[in-house]
Amino acid sequence: MRKFLLFDLDGTITDSGPGIRRCAQYALESFGIHETDVDRLNRFVGPPLNDSFRDFYGLNEEESMQAVKKYRERYEKTGLYENSVIPGIPELLGRTQSAGYVNVLATSKPEVFAVKILAHFGLTEQFAVVSGADLAGKHVVKSDIIRTALERIQRKFPDECADMSSAMKLSIMIGDRKEDVIGAHQIGIPVVGVRFGFAVPGELERAGADAIAESPEDVIRAVRQIEASGHPA
Repeated sequence: MRKFLLFDLDGTITDSGPGIRRCAQYALESFGIHETDVDRLNRFVGPPLNDSFRDFYGLNEEESMQAVKKYRERYEKTGLYENSVIPGIPELLGRTQSAGYVNVLATSKPEVFAVKILAHFGLTEQFAVVSGADLAGKHVVKSDIIRTALERIQRKFPDECADMSSAMKLSIMIGDRKEDVIGAHQIGIPVVGVRFGFAVPGELERAGADAIAESPEDVIRAVRQIEASGHPA
């Protein structure tokens, strides 16, 4: 049985859309860009922020980093808490623990913010390991975050994970965006894609998710589907 479940945060554990959209708007306004399209703003949920400002609005590298600073200017004070736990998630985390799984957080959000969000919603004790991005923007690629999570799993659970290879074999990623799927497959672990997040129709299938969960209640079924398949990502 794969023991470690690596959960994304935004769109998988929490509905962070309102805060992310408003902070993205705030940052874009500083460049004279007045964005009101919710679907366009939702693209900021998941990928690294500097990539989103560059790829979606044509900002150069220096400008995109300035936009990230403006985004965080509002996020640290307000946007962090314009957020809610997705219905059914606390119950899911309890069920996974009861079933013998270890919950791990692997998010592209800065780790310092992720820790605050878990504490704010009373979810800290549900996660044995937390891995997130750094504020300097040097550790934001999903595969790097997943690799760090696996390294921390290995250190914390040496009896189960003698090396990185065993940590990989015992892990499944759970996330709502293509970045979760691509990043996990780059490391070599399978992925449950969840439809209750921010993925557009067909995104998870095109990215190659190994199983799909329609709702939080469906996640364990999808995890067991991957376990039963016995094949690597």
